[in-house]
Amino acid sequence: MTANLSETLTLLLVEDDDGDALLVEELLKHAMAPPTIFRARSLREARAKLTPQIQCVLVDLSLPDASRLEALEEVLAVASPHTAVLVLTGLRDVHVGVSAVQSGAQDYLVKGDVDARLLARSIRYAMERKRADLAQLKLVQAELVAQENTRLEGALLPDPLLRTAAIEHLTRYLPGSGGTLAGDFFDTVQTPDGAVHVVVGDVCGHGPDEAALGVALRIAWRTLVLAGQTGDTLLRTLDMLLRAERKAPEIFTTLCMATIAPDLSSASMRVVGHPPPVLVRDGAVEVVQGTPSGPPLGIFPDAAWSVLDVPLGGEWSMMLYTDGLIEAAVGEPSHLLGVDGLVELVREHGAIDLDRLITHVGTLSDDLAVVMLRRRTE
Repeated sequence: MTANLSETLTLLLVEDDDGDALLVEELLKHAMAPPTIFRARSLREARAKLTPQIQCVLVDLSLPDASRLEALEEVLAVASPHTAVLVLTGLRDVHVGVSAVQSGAQDYLVKGDVDARLLARSIRYAMERKRADLAQLKLVQAELVAQENTRLEGALLPDPLLRTAAIEHLTRYLPGSGGTLAGDFFDTVQTPDGAVHVVVGDVCGHGPDEAALGVALRIAWRTLVLAGQTGDTLLRTLDMLLRAERKAPEIFTTLCMATIAPDLSSASMRVVGHPPPVLVRDGAVEVVQGTPSGPPLGIFPDAAWSVLDVPLGGEWSMMLYTDGLIEAAVGEPSHLLGVDGLVELVREHGAIDLDRLITHVGTLSDDLAVVMLRRRTE
C-alpha cells in the first residue's frame, strides 16, 4: 500500500531497534514523495541531529538513555517550535502514548499495528496539528497583547479633569504603521485656582515597556500638578522617575506642557526637547517661538528648562502634538510634513481641524497623539 505523502519531508527517526527503524523506512520508501529520513539510536544522537530543518520527529519512548516521557520531554525541549512530534509506543504502552499527547506530542502510533497509509497519515496529521497549535498560540498571544495594549492606551490617554466650559478640548491618538503601542501620552488638568494645565509627551521607542513608562510619567505629571507642582520641580521629578524606571540608559522622553492662566488670556510653556506647539491667535497661525526650552528628560542630570510666556488674547486655539504628526509622509512623491508643512496646512484649513489634519497626512511612521484647546467665544 502506497504511503500518501505529497511533499518531500525531512524526518528524524529516534529508534534504537534496527528492525523497527527498518520497518518505518520501508513503509515510507514508496510514498508519492519519499521523505528524507535521519536516524538517531539514542537521545544523545537525537540532540545533535535535531536541526531546524527537521519537520517531524518520530520518537520511540524506550531508548537506551531515556525512557517513556523523559525522551519526549527532551525532544520537545530541543526541537524547533515548528517541528511536529509523533510518538512510537509498544502494544502494552498505549496509555503512555495518550499521556505523551497530553504532554505535547501531536500524535502517537502503536508499533506493530502500523501500515504505510496509517504512518503517512499520522505524519501529515501531526504536522497539521502542530501548525494549528502554533496558529492558536499566536492568536491567544495576539489577544493578550491587544488586551494589554487597550489597558495601557487607556492609561496613556485619560479623560481630562476640566471643569470650565470656556475651553473646547479635543484629543486624537493613532498608532503608527507598525501597529505597536508606543509611549505617547497626554493629559489635561484644571486646578482649583482655575488654571488649565496640559501636557503631551513621547517616550522614545515602541513596545510595552515604553508604554508602561509613558503611563508612569503621565500619572506622575497629573499627581504633581494636583499637588501644586507645575514648574521646574515637576520636570526634575519626572526626570528622576524616568531614570529610575527606564529599562535602558538611552531611553529619553520629550514633552510639551502648558499652563493657561485662570483668565485664559496667557500661557506659560515648557517645551522639553519637543516639537513646538501651533497657535492660532486672532486668525494668525504660527508656532511658539523660542523653543525648545531645554533638552529632553533623561539625558542631562543637571538640565534646566526656560519658561516661555505666551500671550493668547481673547480668541485663540493651540495644538500640542507628538512628532508622529510632523514625521508623517505626505504628497506625491511623499515627503515628511515637518513643522512648516503643519503650519501651512492649518493656514489652508483656516483653523485647527484635527480630523482634516489627520486625514491629510496619510501614512504615519510613528504614533500620533494630539491635544487641541480652543477658547470658546460668546
